[in-house]
Amino acid sequence: MSKLSVQNINKKYNGQIVLEDISFDVKEGEFVSILGASGCGKTTLLKILVGIEKADSGMVLKDNENITLKKPSERGMGLVFQNYALFPNMSVFSNVAYPLKAHHVSKEEIQKRVEETLNIVGLSEFADKKPTKLSGGQQQRVAIARTLVMNPDIILFDEPMAALDADIRMSLRKELKELQKRLNKTMIYVTHDQEEAFSMSNRIIVMNDNHIAQFDTPNNIYKHPADDFVKKFIIKHLDEKAQAIIDSTK
Repeated sequence: MSKLSVQNINKKYNGQIVLEDISFDVKEGEFVSILGASGCGKTTLLKILVGIEKADSGMVLKDNENITLKKPSERGMGLVFQNYALFPNMSVFSNVAYPLKAHHVSKEEIQKRVEETLNIVGLSEFADKKPTKLSGGQQQRVAIARTLVMNPDIILFDEPMAALDADIRMSLRKELKELQKRLNKTMIYVTHDQEEAFSMSNRIIVMNDNHIAQFDTPNNIYKHPADDFVKKFIIKHLDEKAQAIIDSTK
């Protein structure tokens, strides 16, 4: 049984097609990237999955349950934003504790879960610091911890490393992939970066305009692109490092 099943999702804005007949399944514990250029509909798709946007038609199922009309808070999903969305006047501990407090979790339980989560992402020593005192990579780890602390079934990422420099991106990619394997969390990751998608994903959804051009493993997409668009989009941006990147996901 699929952890997440997306069935025939369609979306228009002002009469313009943004998503057309989008269907795919994600397995339990799988890391799936949604890869495409700006404006291809990948962020809109992510918002529909988490419940921020409504599709014009189609269904979203989680664990075989139809969650299409459920509120975001009822879906058992977490979303990590590109811009961190941290409270600058609050400590790291308070930022991570915030969603627990909003759900009226007891102080004792909050203390326990926040400490455990900060330990998981390697930020225990920064619990009392303000986000402004941290590096960009550390701030993104706080944002990840704030999502993890709610123990969601599925974690969604909206280009979380786009604002980071290359060295930090490479380090955080490795940390996130190791974290995903250790926790066996299902993760769906939106990116426009081919190398990022290929280095982290079990499978990749390649978007072309408003539809899925190919959904397959990094190796199959690289060696057997579905059409000329996928071939140009992938090969153009991956050089001789491609096979090493693909091998690192195995």
